[in-house]
Amino acid sequence: MYEGNLPFKRYRLTLEFLKNHISPSEKILDLGVDNPFSKIMRDHGYDIRNTTGEDLDMDTSALENSECEVVTAFEIFEHLLSPFTVLQKINSNKLVASVPLKLWFASAYRSKTDMRDRHFHEFEDWQFDWLLEKAGWTIKSRQKWTNPTKKIGIRPIFRLFTPRYYIVYAERV
Repeated sequence: MYEGNLPFKRYRLTLEFLKNHISPSEKILDLGVDNPFSKIMRDHGYDIRNTTGEDLDMDTSALENSECEVVTAFEIFEHLLSPFTVLQKINSNKLVASVPLKLWFASAYRSKTDMRDRHFHEFEDWQFDWLLEKAGWTIKSRQKWTNPTKKIGIRPIFRLFTPRYYIVYAERV
């Protein structure tokens, strides 16, 4: 997916946020297939299991049957048609989730080669907060960060100061 260009800043900040809220002793169900960040979490002592690539809009059994104490979802909810249903079906009381924020100067992301690598939703922070609250979660902590690029142009300049990622730690109400 990243063709050798891993998002190191996002991974570093996500790991710092995770460490601030989740103990490595807690079992984690990470939504999405095993990926480079899954390995990073394991390398830092976290006990994680990933979902297996099932379409979570259609099959939430992995969420409902999980005995993990924490669910993580890093850049997953924007790909789902119904993130509300998925959030309701989570069988743990702790959630760490991040989403890319909607950028006013760029259209929604859509891969032309991978049907599953498209954004159905691009959230503003208040929209993601509202979605979580309606699904029964209370946000305990949140953070945003930018995603600058090494390209030249107007959009790369905007990316220097416009937050691109939003992460929350939430607990079940």
